[in-house]
Amino acid sequence: MPIDPYILLLLGTVGLAALLPARGTGADLASGASTAAIALLFFLYGARLSTREALDGLRHWRLHGTVLACTFVVFPLLGLAARGFVPVLLTDPLYQGLLFLTLVPSTIQSSIAFTSIARGNVPAAICAGSFSSLVGIVATPLLAAALLGGGTGGFSADSVTKIVLQLLVPFVAGQVLRRWIGGFVTRHRKALGLVDRGSILLVVYTAFSQGMVRGVWNQVSPARLGGLLAVEAVLLAVMLLLTWYGAKALKFGRADRIAIQFAGSKKSLAAGLPMASVLFGAQASLAVLPLMLFHQMQLMVCAVIAKRRSHDADPLDAGTAEDVDVTVRTPAGSSRTVAGTGTRSG
Repeated sequence: MPIDPYILLLLGTVGLAALLPARGTGADLASGASTAAIALLFFLYGARLSTREALDGLRHWRLHGTVLACTFVVFPLLGLAARGFVPVLLTDPLYQGLLFLTLVPSTIQSSIAFTSIARGNVPAAICAGSFSSLVGIVATPLLAAALLGGGTGGFSADSVTKIVLQLLVPFVAGQVLRRWIGGFVTRHRKALGLVDRGSILLVVYTAFSQGMVRGVWNQVSPARLGGLLAVEAVLLAVMLLLTWYGAKALKFGRADRIAIQFAGSKKSLAAGLPMASVLFGAQASLAVLPLMLFHQMQLMVCAVIAKRRSHDADPLDAGTAEDVDVTVRTPAGSSRTVAGTGTRSG
């Protein structure tokens, strides 16, 4: 099973924050740098994301609507239902982080990669991931403020201001300037990808440093971590089953069902980490822990499923599919081309 190299870097950053947390002036500098890094991240997200290409995918609106419903309706409902595991398996802060992960948008790169390996509808996976990212810029902070209540300060003026200034304004600026800087961003994708990951590592270091200084890790025991993993395993299993059999009940073809399963059952670590830093502040270290664990779990499980799906292709779908080569940027920063099968719809 695959171990995401970026997860190892994140864990190393957590270890560094545990041994050498930022304090005093250093903490102030790290906090300021983290705020700037988050703004830069969302500016680059806006500059990369082609709204025109995403809107072109509206032809396959049923598929994209299904993925969005799974991501921003079904997932949050399951997150709310998980409240029943408090305090038996989860502490309240861990539950807040679990609920937050259910509000995060879907991934793009890994959804495309696994859909390609499974010989599914790759173009649909690309559009579904793009739609999810666009909607998540607004939906995730608003859902978090509404559902997490005191965990994020609710709809206070301060939280709304942070969301607008650190997330929405940079993203919109990137979209507006994409016409002029889109080519530069594409040509220097690898270098800017390193900036992305470096910025997220800085955000993680700052959040976990604050957690160490405030002693929030005294609230977590090995038994609680085991309970969190068990709950997340159930959550992932339920979503994988719902996306596959639900799409089948909605009369989607095999290629589309694969795209729905992989795009509708995943959560984006890259988008979730900086959002959590803005929304949770000093409590962000515990808030992002469930997302980090879920991210690795979904990669491991979906890799196995994608491999099995690649061997059970339906011969009836062969006449409507076309081969698509997709270059996928992995979390570690490298690029590779994967051969997949997609349909012309969406």
